[in-house]
Amino acid sequence: MNIVVGYLPTPAGRAALRAAMAEASLRSAGLTVVQGHQNKRWGRHTDSEETDAAIQEDRAALDASGLSYELVPVADDADPADIILDVTDREHTQLLVIGTRKRTPVGKLIMAPTTQRLLLEAGCPVLCVKAGYGVD
Repeated sequence: MNIVVGYLPTPAGRAALRAAMAEASLRSAGLTVVQGHQNKRWGRHTDSEETDAAIQEDRAALDASGLSYELVPVADDADPADIILDVTDREHTQLLVIGTRKRTPVGKLIMAPTTQRLLLEAGCPVLCVKAGYGVD
């Protein structure tokens, strides 16, 4: 069995990664990290020292965790929701973990298209984690 996480080097994406690592550890499951930081449709998050530092810090945390994990990059113009849904189907996923930004009550009515598709179309339970989860 496997846990899949949609990862961006943003506060929400990093929170999702922390939650996915905790779930994988609790369930003795493998972890598949779908990386979208190079993807234009998911939001390009490269070319900054802060982003590079976040990616390296998260990669070090994965390495130190002792978890069995796989990194799956999302191609430049691919639809991230398609890639994540394909991975969850292929991996017989136990749980999909995604991050979300904190929103106002009105903002909760307007959900990002990738998040909406994943919540509606995933064939497994979806854990939606707010930015800031797991930060001391």
